[in-house]
Amino acid sequence: MTEAGPRRVWIETFGCQMNDYDSARMLRLLQDDGYERATDPIEADVIIFNTCSVRAKAEQKALSRLGRVKGLRQLNRRLKFVFAGCFAQLAAADILARYSFLDLVLGVDAIPRLPRHLHDLAAGAGPIVDVAFAPTYEEDVRDFGDLIPGKGSPVAAFVTIMRGCNNFCAYCVVPYVRGRERSRPAAEILREVRQLAARGVREITLLGQNVNSYGRGLPEGGDFADLLRQVHEIDGLARIRFTTSHPKDLSDRLCRAFSELPKLANHIHLPIQSGSDRVLAAMGRGYDRATYLARLGALRAARPDIAITSDFLIGFPGETAADFGQTLALVEQARFSNAFSFRYSERPGTAAARRPDDVPEDVKIARLIELQELQRGITLALHGELVGRKVTALVERRQEDGHLYPWTGKSGCYRELHFHGEGVAVGDLITVKCEEAFPNHLLGVAVSRVEPGASGGRNAD
Repeated sequence: MTEAGPRRVWIETFGCQMNDYDSARMLRLLQDDGYERATDPIEADVIIFNTCSVRAKAEQKALSRLGRVKGLRQLNRRLKFVFAGCFAQLAAADILARYSFLDLVLGVDAIPRLPRHLHDLAAGAGPIVDVAFAPTYEEDVRDFGDLIPGKGSPVAAFVTIMRGCNNFCAYCVVPYVRGRERSRPAAEILREVRQLAARGVREITLLGQNVNSYGRGLPEGGDFADLLRQVHEIDGLARIRFTTSHPKDLSDRLCRAFSELPKLANHIHLPIQSGSDRVLAAMGRGYDRATYLARLGALRAARPDIAITSDFLIGFPGETAADFGQTLALVEQARFSNAFSFRYSERPGTAAARRPDDVPEDVKIARLIELQELQRGITLALHGELVGRKVTALVERRQEDGHLYPWTGKSGCYRELHFHGEGVAVGDLITVKCEEAFPNHLLGVAVSRVEPGASGGRNAD
């Protein structure tokens, strides 16, 4: 590539949907500044690693990848390395000391300043560390039409509605790397959703560390249930999803929205983390087992066909065999559609890091396997109940020619469907008859197309 050639940027993302969204923001800002997206890091003038710090494994993966690409500067002397995201926010000074070839360490609220920093680096400045938090939600992208991050389909997109978290759970680093809660003005959210819908996006997932507390501090007022109602009125959308919800802030108004808003998908992700009241108190979660189960009851009363998924953190300091047994019992009782479970790892600066990590690693692994096997059986049983039944799928993508089940979509309750049939196109709502069930997906055949204007939130599953 010559000096006169276009500038190109390569972005690698680690972690959650919020990071996917932030990477898309960075790309859009740099495209507005004249950059093109590189297809390979070897052709890039800027390499950005957008990192995660929720678990040690994500940090190690990002550092390993960084070490493997540092030699590319020998091929392109103007190449700049940017280390961004939550891990950068948490350990900026340490990272720069260990990896002196980095040009820019960029915190989560510094993304709007990325183009300016790259200009400064090109002019000879550096290295630059910018990890300052913003006091309010600062919008930086004006045209969201091409900003369709994450979900691997042109018809499904993420939209961030808030940043930060106020909960300070004992194990969690998010408040330290994302700052305190700042809600995005509803007008900005609605503008983005309208632009995406105009480009053919059918499904929107609203993102926040705790969407249930959306609206606090906004001068215009309103809560998350109010925002859902406004998004629901936007033409072109078939489905609305959101993540993540904190159980202690799950209001009755939000529960009722599942029965009142046809486009609101019949699925909620509601992390519990443990079935033991003692462990929940030590984690600082702000609810107990009975309160959580009562919230499940309210959701199922509002929407009997709702699918509920959850998170579990296994091996938290002090967790006993009895505590873990209560977690298994809760899983049996709750009958989650699916659950995501992880081993506890110490996060620097959190309250839990001051406690001894006293559950042996082999015990953590054994408990994790037992929990995952239990949930796998429940998920397979729930999927098996759908065999022979019809569900509505939003078609997200098509496999290569010759695939036996070429179409992939998701039901309202977030079950993945692979199916065959005629007259199908990406973005359609299709009625699919389920023929075979597996833990991670179902197989079926398309039997009819849902009429335009019909909601994709209401499903027969």
